[in-house]
Amino acid sequence: MKVDVFPHIFPKRFFERMLEVAGRNLYMQKRIRKIPVLVDLEERFRIMDRYDGYVQVLTLASPPIEALAGTDETPELARLANDGMAELVAKHPGRFPGFVASLPMNNPDAALNEIDRAIDRLGATGVQMFTNVNGRPLDSAEYRLLFEHMASRRLPIWLHPARPASVPDYPVERRSRYDIWWAFGWPYETTAAMARLVFSGLFDRHPDLAIITHHMGAMLPYFEGRAGGGLDQLGSRTEDRDDAVALAGLKRRPLEYFKMFYGDTALFGAHHAMECGLAFFGAERILFGTDMPFDPEKGPGFIRDTIEAMERMRATPEEKTKIYEGNARRMLRLRLK
Repeated sequence: MKVDVFPHIFPKRFFERMLEVAGRNLYMQKRIRKIPVLVDLEERFRIMDRYDGYVQVLTLASPPIEALAGTDETPELARLANDGMAELVAKHPGRFPGFVASLPMNNPDAALNEIDRAIDRLGATGVQMFTNVNGRPLDSAEYRLLFEHMASRRLPIWLHPARPASVPDYPVERRSRYDIWWAFGWPYETTAAMARLVFSGLFDRHPDLAIITHHMGAMLPYFEGRAGGGLDQLGSRTEDRDDAVALAGLKRRPLEYFKMFYGDTALFGAHHAMECGLAFFGAERILFGTDMPFDPEKGPGFIRDTIEAMERMRATPEEKTKIYEGNARRMLRLRLK
């Protein structure tokens, strides 16, 4: 079986409400409006049927809920999204063995309540967070209880990048050009969020917390050397006193914490990058994920290319089985036969 843990969808009622609430200012509006399969179930099923044993653990597509509205409206949007996800799983358990809950992260108290409601009442298999909350880092004090709560639940957090074009590549400019904010900004954003969580001491407090990073840990596998010896010297080469304090507060080398994250295979068919991730994380910390349906074909491309990359990747059959389904079965409360 191929358990895709990072495909994206919009439940129909949520999608309609999202457009109504966000109006013309919707982040990523042009991207999502041109992909019918985000809401068209029949087309999604036709695509899924092309691949034997292929099922999806549903995650909400960008934009982040907190980017859509203020703190008074996002709790309702999160409830609508999660109710819609639960309905899809209930109606189509053979297609969707589980879903990942969305949170109103700009309202931490409501987010905490939604974790309990989504897991206990709706059967969510974890929650999705984005790499920042409208520009605020995830290691901010107001989010600490959310991580603590998920650690106690023993279910994963899905970590999705978020960085709009309004974040410029150079300080003298007003916006990012040429999709740099997405193609290269998102991997950087994910890596920066991982680093902030590491140096906040998250994994010392919660060593068993599972965080699944989209796109195979972003920059970390390729930049292991920089994250290793480079960050071992934190505080010795700068005037920032906080750096040395943060490093001294950790029980292990920074690199060891980075390897405590999990990654998915959503690398758009780059099998050599997949092998790099395998060498970094190990097969026990990689899950099959495609990022469907954001490929140029608007649905089938990333599934096909990811499966082909899995087949080309230098890994044992046992390792591939773990990635395709074994780790998902072990970590997630899925309705799988």
